[in-house]
Amino acid sequence: MNSNTKRNYFLSQPHQPFFILGVANAVIMMLLFALAYKGVLALRVDTTVFHVYTLVFLLFNNVFTSFLFTTFPRFNQTEVIAKTYYTKIFFTNAIGTQLFVLGALVNTYLLLAAMVLLFVAQLFIVLKLHTIYLRGQAPDKTDSFWILTAEYFGLAAHMLFIIIIAFDLPALVPTAVNIAFYLYLIFLAFSVGQRMIPFFSHSWAEKNPNFIKIIFALFILKSIFASATFATGEIAVDLILAAYMLKEFLRWDLHPFNSPSILWVLHLSLFWLPTAFALSAISLTAELVFDTSFYFLNIHLLAIGFLTTVLIGFGTRVTLGHAGMPPHADKFATGIFLFIQLVILLRTLFSINVAFGWGANFLFDISFSAWTLLFLLWSGRYGKILIFGKGA
Repeated sequence: MNSNTKRNYFLSQPHQPFFILGVANAVIMMLLFALAYKGVLALRVDTTVFHVYTLVFLLFNNVFTSFLFTTFPRFNQTEVIAKTYYTKIFFTNAIGTQLFVLGALVNTYLLLAAMVLLFVAQLFIVLKLHTIYLRGQAPDKTDSFWILTAEYFGLAAHMLFIIIIAFDLPALVPTAVNIAFYLYLIFLAFSVGQRMIPFFSHSWAEKNPNFIKIIFALFILKSIFASATFATGEIAVDLILAAYMLKEFLRWDLHPFNSPSILWVLHLSLFWLPTAFALSAISLTAELVFDTSFYFLNIHLLAIGFLTTVLIGFGTRVTLGHAGMPPHADKFATGIFLFIQLVILLRTLFSINVAFGWGANFLFDISFSAWTLLFLLWSGRYGKILIFGKGA
């Protein structure tokens, strides 16, 4: 296979370039954040803003686009997205990413220009998805509606981050973070997962038409209460979300213990949602009781437990399936699925360390190293398939 053929294969399906870019950013951006957090590297932007923005818009935005540009036309029964369209967005994202890193290191104006460029690319992603939704001939486009709704919240959050940097408005950071996290990342992944995971699992339980509507309303409340630091309201919403999600997921009759690993990893990600919200309620209550901070534990339980688990689970399945290989997780892949859970545990221990003043700050180094290793291991096994095909 010559280099031109390899390059053509890499760009031949939309999930390939976007997923590779997202996985690369998972490693690069976490490394830069860790160096900045430890004072080794000076950034032209607040470290927390850098951490949130890069993971939302340089990691997860790319992997969401990878999946949706492949499946959204199928959901809505329309033609596939033209290669010329998605490759332009991919190269814009790749250039924007490089400019963002350069700007974060040397110049705020360059950083801002990169953010605007990345916002424009995201705008064209959402416009394409909206066009597909409008033209689609699918008899039921309810799930597509909610996916698109989450995408628009992603655009709103992106614009807020640009405003924060452009006009130096740190007071808006909590609002931008909570919209980006709950109403974009979590709700979008949830909207896709609640459609695809029962389908992959051959679960024929009738869907509750009000389920996703109620979850969306609760996420709105969660975002408002979190932005306003109204902990009591957050705790109440967390408990309702945990109980309601668990009840619904159990009704789906998924049989995770009798499923192959390529499937139970998706079940695991799903059940991380009620688990994370229940633990969020506990950690927020403990913060009030002990007058301390668990250092964003509730966000990381969702970001790693649910988002990262479902990302790796879907990513493995899609990579194999679209390369013409059986969607089967071997021992190595199963080990990666289990390793994600170790990453969650390590990040949890770091938050508990902060809350109770253990002084074990080396847990930060271990947890971020484990995150980095997770994506290096996954890309070492599956990256070459995305770039070169199954014969690689």
